[in-house]
Amino acid sequence: MWGKFMQIRRINTNEAKPFFNCLKNIDRETKFMMLEPDERHFDKKKMQEILGDKDDYFIAAFNDGEIIGFLSAQRGKYKRTRHSAYIVIGIRQSFQKQGIGSKLFDKLEEWAKENYLKRLELTVEITNTIAINLYKRQGFVIEGTKKNTMFVDGVFVDEYMMAKVY
Repeated sequence: MWGKFMQIRRINTNEAKPFFNCLKNIDRETKFMMLEPDERHFDKKKMQEILGDKDDYFIAAFNDGEIIGFLSAQRGKYKRTRHSAYIVIGIRQSFQKQGIGSKLFDKLEEWAKENYLKRLELTVEITNTIAINLYKRQGFVIEGTKKNTMFVDGVFVDEYMMAKVY
């Protein structure tokens, strides 16, 4: 349950291990993320470099000091793509459907405007209806379908490409 000591803020580089632990927990709880639970390995230096990249945006939802969800926005690295960012979001299963995803997207919206972004994009498995509905409420639209992009439990799964354009 989302406690009274909730907080959403940028993840600090010294929080690399707690962030990694959140990712591992989410990997175990859902089949909608990219990695299987045993495929994610902790590399403190690499994680700190990723979290310390000032062009990108990594925020987390904290519940009583524990990271229970995150949103990352990785900005285009080249002049022709600097106006866009690729979004990944994950929330621990026991904290879903409590408005945390919307709060993370509210913070993303502020960052996107402050940084003059014109496009936010993401991919989502077509069977992940909870996430798709969240993204639609946030103004994202389906731009297309990527066929057979994921292989989950012996079955190929399609993904939607979704974007929000300002």
